[in-house]
Amino acid sequence: MSPRRNRPRSAKKEEERPDRPGITEDRVQQWQDGEYMVRNVFGGAAVKTYRCPGCVQDIRPGVAHVVAWPVDDRGGLTDRRHWHTGCWRARDRRGPGVERSRSAPRYGR
Repeated sequence: MSPRRNRPRSAKKEEERPDRPGITEDRVQQWQDGEYMVRNVFGGAAVKTYRCPGCVQDIRPGVAHVVAWPVDDRGGLTDRRHWHTGCWRARDRRGPGVERSRSAPRYGR
């Protein structure tokens, strides 16, 4: 005789997408400058290096991050940008990152 199962079986588990493991479904987020389609990418699914527009630093392979693009007519899939999760959440509170060359002075003089 097998032991009794105390927990009911879940009626329906979240449907996993075998074609995109580790990537969430697209959802719309409202920000001050408009609506954005947002997708989370988990660490196991991140296989390329990207440049975060919030901090102008690399997002290395294996690091979980956010992909976002405008919902309206301004942009499409070619306007997707990969952000660090913290940079995406703080984008209303910080100015745009300034990209400098290695030999450029760090502070404006």
